[in-house]
Amino acid sequence: MRVDLHDIVKRYGSTTALWVENWTADEGEIVGLVGSNGAGKTTFLRLILDLLKPDTGRVDIDGHSVAKNEAWKARTGSFLDASFLIDFLTAAEYFRFVGSIYGHRNGDTRKAVRPYRDLLPFLEKGHEPKLIREMSTGNAKKVGIVAALFVGPDLLILDEPFANLDPPSQIQLKQHLTRMAGEKRMTMIISSHDLGHVTDVCTRITVVDHGRIVRDEPKSDETLAELQEFFSGP
Repeated sequence: MRVDLHDIVKRYGSTTALWVENWTADEGEIVGLVGSNGAGKTTFLRLILDLLKPDTGRVDIDGHSVAKNEAWKARTGSFLDASFLIDFLTAAEYFRFVGSIYGHRNGDTRKAVRPYRDLLPFLEKGHEPKLIREMSTGNAKKVGIVAALFVGPDLLILDEPFANLDPPSQIQLKQHLTRMAGEKRMTMIISSHDLGHVTDVCTRITVVDHGRIVRDEPKSDETLAELQEFFSGP
């Protein structure tokens, strides 16, 4: 799936949070969206998902406005924050709910979740089921991420997926993202503060600073060092 932003401006009061003239993620690209706190990354993702309306401009997915066409939703998996969860459900109940939205039967959902069980050891036999609101921040986040992955989307959008995860889970998530990218031409847009992880996974890096795109280029062997220098500057 292709994502296009055209002449986007998003303001909060008198503050311009994001100003993007033109930006595209082509089918099959894995784009890392990086920037400091408050740079506009989450606003960027929320505009793509039609969770926010731009003050001016348009977001298109596969050539159609996200505000005027909903076909893209059935092919998109996303997790931005805990507001995406239904915290009075258990993880299994939540997966069944998400699966039903994407047309899965319960058996289909269980089969689709199975490849991600390494991220969900608390679902193994012998562990008493917990409501999502009773889980640690990291475990609840893993439930949300797996719910975005197991539906097999053509467009995947994740905001800070590595934050609050323990090191083994961070490694496992990178492996899953790499595997999924190799299995199909999935477009991924991944926001992260972790420069190491994002350069490991992504094929292109977009840097947002004070609401503007200041760098946008394919990943190279020098990208990590260049980003570290950029963010450690004066």
